[in-house]
Amino acid sequence: MTLTDWIILAGTLLFIVGYGAWKTRKNKSISGYLKGDNQQNWWTIGLSIMATQASAITFLSTPGQAFESGMGFVQFYFGLPIAAVIISAVFIPIYYKLNVYTAYEYLESRFGLPTRLFTAMLFLISRGLAAGITIYAPAIILSTLLGWNLYLTNVLVGVLVIVYVVSGGTRAVSLTQKWQMGVIMGGMFLAFGLIISYLPDELDFGEAVNLAGEMGKMEIVDTTFNLENRYTLWTGLLGGFFLALSYFGTDQSQVQRYLGGKSVAESRFGLLFNGLLKVPMQLFILFVGIMVFVFFQFNEPPAFFNRPGMKEALQTEHAQKIKDLESEYSSLYSEKENALTTYMLEEGSEKQQALEKAKNIQNQSDEVRSELKQTLKKADPLIETKDTDYVFLTFILGYMPQGVVGLLLAVILSAAMSSTAGEINALCSTTMVDYYKRLSGKTSSEVNEVRMSRFFTLVWGILAITVALSASLFENLIQLVNLLGSLFYGTILGIFLVAFFLKKIGGRPTLWAGILGEIVVLTCHFLTVYEVIEIGYLWYNLIGCGGVILFAVLLNQIIPQQQRPKEQLK
Repeated sequence: MTLTDWIILAGTLLFIVGYGAWKTRKNKSISGYLKGDNQQNWWTIGLSIMATQASAITFLSTPGQAFESGMGFVQFYFGLPIAAVIISAVFIPIYYKLNVYTAYEYLESRFGLPTRLFTAMLFLISRGLAAGITIYAPAIILSTLLGWNLYLTNVLVGVLVIVYVVSGGTRAVSLTQKWQMGVIMGGMFLAFGLIISYLPDELDFGEAVNLAGEMGKMEIVDTTFNLENRYTLWTGLLGGFFLALSYFGTDQSQVQRYLGGKSVAESRFGLLFNGLLKVPMQLFILFVGIMVFVFFQFNEPPAFFNRPGMKEALQTEHAQKIKDLESEYSSLYSEKENALTTYMLEEGSEKQQALEKAKNIQNQSDEVRSELKQTLKKADPLIETKDTDYVFLTFILGYMPQGVVGLLLAVILSAAMSSTAGEINALCSTTMVDYYKRLSGKTSSEVNEVRMSRFFTLVWGILAITVALSASLFENLIQLVNLLGSLFYGTILGIFLVAFFLKKIGGRPTLWAGILGEIVVLTCHFLTVYEVIEIGYLWYNLIGCGGVILFAVLLNQIIPQQQRPKEQLK
């Protein structure tokens, strides 16, 4: 980090925070604070939805995921465009017709207060935890590789977000997210261009893509049907579809983004805009990781990317074994580099033979890396051996020119801020509308309601920082966030689908069906954790949703019908 990098990093973040806080400082109504007075156009909504979902984890973990496993992760998003169409056709018109502040208000008019509060509680738990992880993700990696203090980094990101979200509410979130998405995508395109320029002159872009494909990194679609495999066409179209339907249709952090639209049409266009662009955006970010992989075929990478973790392991009795494995990895790299040089210069059978040799050496290198990770785990049981989260940042810090390093770190922190801001804003809305206003029974002035909303925003911001300070790294961070969502989203979606489509089912059966459905999902997860069964977490969304619907239908035959809420009779 040079002085130029620090200036660019600090200047970018402070400008976004200051601009957002200043432009939206005069909110005087609850509608303005929580819905932005319904002044958002479709492209602002689309960018805000995208920025809320695309956290720092996306830009840290996704390139590393591609480096390690190839392009297959994009299948996770294949169900999103279909979900966006259904939400636009069914969910959005209902929300606008009822003029709700949160998605869960609708559930009271359909099922009664207990179901509304239960579903809102599931959201608060899942999104409250995720908000902390969103802050923690960049903090742990930046602190590890740059030597920053982990606790101060967590607090800094959280405080920056709190400043403008407390000040301006929903409008501040949407306004700053446009700038943040501009910084994010500009930085990623710049990084991609620089990676391409760093490849050997003998290797043009087409050859680089072909080499990645030969190394097994360009396989996008996996049609095998295997519950243990996290990323296949079927997990994306089924599990990913139900996750996207629940996330964008019932998660307040996303619903709030389009509830502030000028009209139903603006909200629909904004959501469809995100649905159409999300898959190409993820493909591009994964492809950046693929090009980093190609770059490291000609520039020796570390055998283990979490270098500070490696340094600690070298202080143990396993040090010699670790050094031997690193030396073996380095020797294999030299052999592979020679083979790839031949591959670039030769033609015909010699070119193919050199490629096959390089592929074999790559497989051997992967085995050495695997053995090294096992040794590191023996040396330090607490070390996180899944080092893909460190791949892209290692490349940035090691090979990007000064100034660009600061910009790309601003990309990572901007993504953390944009996603966290949307989450905290939604947590505030749900707490304020679904609990405080609904249960207090008090009629408050607009000024007092805005004051309480700011207070709840501050509280959730502090809680998110607290979660971040107490979090611990778990495998790949982007998988952790998706896992947290999958544990709750299926149940929430099932409740909403019963509300929308099964009109004869009442509140009591639905409430109990939601409780039982959540128990089933949590049971499946714990059995998977303890290796009794093996289920990819994306299937939790389908299991939870299907379980709620099945239980609701069965319980509706057993539990006496309750009187419908008065709101529905209107």
